[in-house]
Amino acid sequence: MIFGRKHDEHPPPVTALYQLQQKMVSIGDDYWIENGLGQRVYHVDGKVFHLRKTFVLEDASGAELLRIQSRILRVRETMVVERGDETVATLHKHLVGLRDRFTVDLGDASELHAKGDFVDHEYTIHRDDVEIANISKRWMRVRDTYGVSIVEGEDTPLLLAVVVCIDHLSHEGH
Repeated sequence: MIFGRKHDEHPPPVTALYQLQQKMVSIGDDYWIENGLGQRVYHVDGKVFHLRKTFVLEDASGAELLRIQSRILRVRETMVVERGDETVATLHKHLVGLRDRFTVDLGDASELHAKGDFVDHEYTIHRDDVEIANISKRWMRVRDTYGVSIVEGEDTPLLLAVVVCIDHLSHEGH
C-alpha cells in the first residue's frame, strides 16, 4: 500500500475548481467565471438577438473562445457550441419521466452525458461512464454561487460552455 491505497489503484484525478454565479445566465447579462483562487479567468458575455439566445465565452483578456447559441424550431431544446466556424458540441435536453437529462454530441463519435439535479446545481458530466466534471453548490461559501470541478486534461472552456448551456436551459422561465 502507498499512502492508504493499493499499488494497482489509480490515484484520484486532479481537478480544477471554478466558481459561477447562480441564475446569472440570462440574455444580456455578463459575468465572470473565477478559478479556485478567486481570479477572474473566463468571461461570459450574454448577447441580445431577436431569434437566438447567444453567449460568448471569452478568456480574461476578452478573446472569444467559444460561441454558444440556441437552435430555433427544434422539437427538443438544443444549443450549439462553436469554436470559430466549427461546431464542437451540440447539447440536447431530454425529458425522462419527471427529470431532465442532457446529452452533448461532440461530433467525433463521442458524447457526454449530464445527470442530476440541474435546477439546484447538483449534477455530474460523464464521458463513457467516467465522471469528468462535478457541479455543486455545496462546496461554495458565497451565496448564490456554484462550483464546477473539472478533471485535469479535459477541455475546460468547452465543459464550462456546456455548464452555461445547462444552466440556461434549466432556468429558462424560472
